[in-house]
Amino acid sequence: MAADTKIAILESAHACWSCGDMRAAQFCNSCGKVQPPAPTDYFSFFGLPRKLNVDPAALEREFYALSRKLHPDIYAGRNTQEQEWSLEQSSRVNDAYRTLKDPIRRTEYLLQLEGVELEGQSKAATEEARKSGVKKQIVPPGLLEEVFELNMQLEELRANRKLGEEDVTLLGELQQQKQSLELKLNSLFEELQSYWNKWDAAVDAGNEEQRRQVRDQMVDLLNRRNYIRNLVRDVNDAVGD
Repeated sequence: MAADTKIAILESAHACWSCGDMRAAQFCNSCGKVQPPAPTDYFSFFGLPRKLNVDPAALEREFYALSRKLHPDIYAGRNTQEQEWSLEQSSRVNDAYRTLKDPIRRTEYLLQLEGVELEGQSKAATEEARKSGVKKQIVPPGLLEEVFELNMQLEELRANRKLGEEDVTLLGELQQQKQSLELKLNSLFEELQSYWNKWDAAVDAGNEEQRRQVRDQMVDLLNRRNYIRNLVRDVNDAVGD
C-alpha cells in the first residue's frame, strides 16, 4: 500500500462523519456530533498517556463530563445510527473508567496493551486446574514452605469437618496465616506503586530498555500477588469468613 493511501485512510478514520473535520474519540471538535466508536485504548479514550500514575479526581471529572455528553437520552430524538453510537460510546466510557480507576486493573490492562498475558490465577482457572489435575499456578519460590504448610492445614480442617469436628486451635492458626498473607499483599502493592514511577519515568525518557525491564518486574509481582490473593480466598472459603 502506498504511503499516500495509508495517510488518507488514517485521516478518514479521524474525520467527522457529519462535517468532515477532525474528531476526538467520542465527539467532533467542530460540530459536536457523537462519533462512531473507533479502535482506541482506554488511556487514549480519556486523553491520557500510557502511564500508571493517574489523578483519580481528574479521571472522575472527565468520566462524569463524558457520561453527561454521551447519555443515550440526549440522542433519543436523533437518527437510529447516532442513538446506537451513543449507547456504544457510553458503554465504552463506563468500561474504561472502571478499568483505569482501579490500580490493579489499570496495571494489568496496560500490560495487556504491551502484549503481556498474566498467568491464569482466577478462581475459575484454579477450579479448572483442580478438576483436571493439572496445576497451572506456579508457586512463587519464596512461598514454597508457607504454601505447603497452609495446604496441609486446610486439608486437616476439611478432614475434621467431614468427621463433624472443629479444631479451634487450627482455626486460629489459619487466621494468623491469612493475616500474614494479607500483609504480604499490602507490601506487594506498595512495591507495585514504586514500579509505576519507574514506568512513567521510562515513558517520559523514551527509554525502551527500561520500559521492558519494569514491565517484566510488574508481571512477576502481579503473578505473585494473584497467587497470594487466591490463597487468602482459599482460607476464607475454608473457615467460612
